[in-house]
Amino acid sequence: MAEPNIVAFRIDERLIHGQGQMWIKALGVNTVIVANDAASEDSMQQMLMKAVVPKTTAMRFFSIQHTCDVIMKASPKQTIFIVCKTPEDALKLVAGGVPVKEINIGNIHRAPGKEEVSKYIALGPEDKTALKTLRDQYGIVFNTKTTASGDDGSAKVDINKYLD
Repeated sequence: MAEPNIVAFRIDERLIHGQGQMWIKALGVNTVIVANDAASEDSMQQMLMKAVVPKTTAMRFFSIQHTCDVIMKASPKQTIFIVCKTPEDALKLVAGGVPVKEINIGNIHRAPGKEEVSKYIALGPEDKTALKTLRDQYGIVFNTKTTASGDDGSAKVDINKYLD
């Protein structure tokens, strides 16, 4: 069985929104998988996300487990952009068999107990543990581009500096 054509994999607490729309356009994908347990059951949230995505792009709202269960059945014609909410979700997806080599860390909100590593990314202990596992056990490489083209002027951050 061929590997699914996953063009990009992004962690973003907002899931799909205005910036996510720019990612979809820049990547030229025809399928977006929102891998999130809560969003997979929330029709209002799904409707809002669908509103910012071109009608020609297939949107799938899957639980983390369902994503793991079906990803290897994806058609070779599908060019896929996967978005999940947290590093912990990303770890569950990768550990569950989603074949990915690089993860974009787009937006993890500030909160008490989190270390701010960029304008858009704050990592708590659980985030760091999940990212470190992704890197060390699965060989995942991270990037922190805020746009798919990466030319938005934001400083690139080496997440690895915050994981050791």
